[in-house]
This record gives sequence, C-alpha cells and structure tokens, in this order.
Amino acid sequence: MNRMRLSGVGIWSSQLRYGDPAESAEAAAELDELGYPALWIPDVGGKVFDAVESLLAATSRTVIATGILNLWMHSPEDVASSYARLTGAHGDRFLLGIGVSHAPLIDAREPGRYRKPLAATESFLDGIDATEQPVPVDRRVLAALGPKMLSLSAHRAGGAHPYLVTPDHTASARSTLGEGPLLLPEQTVILTDDADEAREIGAGWLRSYLAMPNYANNMLRIGFTEDDVAQVSDRLLDAIIAWGDESAILRRVDEHRQAGADHVCVQVLLSDAKAYPREEWRRLAAALT
Repeated sequence: MNRMRLSGVGIWSSQLRYGDPAESAEAAAELDELGYPALWIPDVGGKVFDAVESLLAATSRTVIATGILNLWMHSPEDVASSYARLTGAHGDRFLLGIGVSHAPLIDAREPGRYRKPLAATESFLDGIDATEQPVPVDRRVLAALGPKMLSLSAHRAGGAHPYLVTPDHTASARSTLGEGPLLLPEQTVILTDDADEAREIGAGWLRSYLAMPNYANNMLRIGFTEDDVAQVSDRLLDAIIAWGDESAILRRVDEHRQAGADHVCVQVLLSDAKAYPREEWRRLAAALT
C-alpha cells in the first residue's frame, strides 16, 4: 500500500476542535507555518467534518487527523462520502482516525449500545469498504491499546493511534504491529519545571480518563497497580505526562521514537483547559519540528 508516511511531531488539541472556529483556524495556520506535520482533533459529538474542513482550509501543508472519529456517532456512508469530498477539495491531507470510544460515554445516551468493541470496529470498516468511494485502507488508522485492536490496525488500517500511553507501550505496540504500519502515539505534556504545578494540572485531567475502563485496564496491563490508578500516583502521572522544559519534552518524544513510533502527537495541558496553548506550541516548535 502507498501508506501516508507521517513522521515528526504533531499537535493534538481539543481547542482546535471545540474552541472558537475563527481562533482555531488562525491557530492552525500558525501551526502550519511553524512546521508541525499534523494536527489531531477529537470527536466526542458535533460536526467533526466541519471542523476538519475548516482546519484543512486554514492550512496548506499540514495533515489534519481525527484522533479519533467516534464510530458510534457516524455512519460508514457519511464517513466515506465526507472523506471523498474533503480530499477532493483539499488534497491528500486528511488522515481518518477511527475509534470505538468508551462504554460509559456511549451507554449514557443509549444504555447497552456499547458492546463487542472489536466486532463493532470490524463492522464499521466493512461498511466503509462497501461504499462507492471507500476510504483507502492506508488513509485510516485505529485507536488501539490492546493487542487485538492493534492487530486489527495492522490488517484493516494503515496503523494505530494509541492515546494515553508510555514509551514502553509504544515498544509493545510496535512489536504487535510489525514494521510496516504507522504507529502514532499521543503524548501529553506540561511545560513547567514545578512538580506541584504539573501534578495539580495533570492529576485532575488524568482522573477523568482513568474513570474509563479501557484506559484503566490498559494501565494495569502495562504494569501499574490498582492503587496507582485509583490514586493517580506520582509514578503513573510522571510516566504518562511529560513535564518540564522543552528538553524534557524532547527526551520523552525521543523515547517514543526509539521505541518504534513513526510520529508523536503532543497534547499541551494548561491550568485553563479551554485556553489555546499558543505560546507553548511556539516554544515546542523550536525544539521539536
């Protein structure tokens, strides 16, 4: 397959997805100029393809990726037609990240809907492949943590986008994927030398994710204890979130690369979760791009 050879360090940002559209477009244009090869946005409801289109229109070189498109919130037909429309208008700069999300989020709207995540992902991909203009296999990646979903990523997609992981997980994921598929982990960072500040910002953010069974179980699988997860221990926080100056962030990114990552997408946390970390993106660009 002619895989999208995504490399370097990108930006993962909820602000670009759910913040003010005009500011998101302006920020995306600057990130493009700063040399970031990809911008990643989440999908937890709303018109995700409108956001993708706005970011594509604001940039000229940067890949726009969904990290991830929630398969329970879209039909395969709409996904395939939207992908064809956007790539037709903006060129080959859209990477479709697809994920199965989490039971508490999906079942809160429709109890009992979330079941058999692996089979649900396979069925969604089957639906895309059955459309008139299917998304090419090498232009889609799967949100994957465990070995079964990682294996599916290698066979039914161009690779995997693991979220909330360590470099050790990256090494294990590369072993499962093999040498061909893309491995595109997310790495959360906080630009501060103050350990108390880092833990104050990071612990609450992590706690919301660790309430999701997929993430909590993955922490246990990669060697953390139930107490680590329940208490959001310093050991767990320091392993998941890279904090410090630009050199500290670069060291963690390099650990992922040495472990087999093709591309690392960096998510910057601030004390104000809705604020755009534009100054931090500028600081990191000088060290990472």
